[in-house]
Amino acid sequence: MMEPMNVFETQVTGGLFIAAASMMWLGWTLLPAKIGDYLIVDDFAAVGAHRRSWIWLYRVHLFGYVIGTMAFVALATLAAGTPSRIIVWPAVAVLGTGLMMTAVAAAFYYHFGAWGSVDMDGKSTEAIRAFIDSLRVSTEYVTCLTRFSRVFLGVGQVVLALGLLHSGPWPAWLVGWGGGLGVAGMALTMGLPDNMGLYRPLFHLNALWLAVFGAVTLMIT
Repeated sequence: MMEPMNVFETQVTGGLFIAAASMMWLGWTLLPAKIGDYLIVDDFAAVGAHRRSWIWLYRVHLFGYVIGTMAFVALATLAAGTPSRIIVWPAVAVLGTGLMMTAVAAAFYYHFGAWGSVDMDGKSTEAIRAFIDSLRVSTEYVTCLTRFSRVFLGVGQVVLALGLLHSGPWPAWLVGWGGGLGVAGMALTMGLPDNMGLYRPLFHLNALWLAVFGAVTLMIT
């Protein structure tokens, strides 16, 4: 069984989870212009119309993944003195890799959304389309990176669930919820790779799960 945790440990871990969920979800939800998997001509004007707020909100969204990685590492340290650490730590390593890969992919859209809105300002539609075409190979690579990040996240969630069910104070329904999201993420990403938009509901559900996980952790002593 997991040894009792002190208030400082649970407050830091729970706070990181809630911060990550809030930053990821609010940063994306409040964006005045959302870029899809592939840039389109209208994206630059939409971003340019709210450039300052778009840049800051996208930064918040992007760093939400970084804080999420920190939250899971903090969670793993809570299991350091239990047999489940042999499951939890590998799970967090893969899960954290998935989150950081998502952050790197998001940075691509952040850069070309912000910089492109400046560089393409006043350019003709043909010039903008040519610019987008020049990014085709890079965008294909980023979409591949995004798919892998979602699979890694899913694998990590499933293995983490196994570890936390083995020993830990978190309720089975909460742990199982995370494992179920992991299975769904892998299934959608590998089963339907040409329709990445289907993953969007899982993004919202994952953010909710992180927030609830953080709230439950704050109540553990």
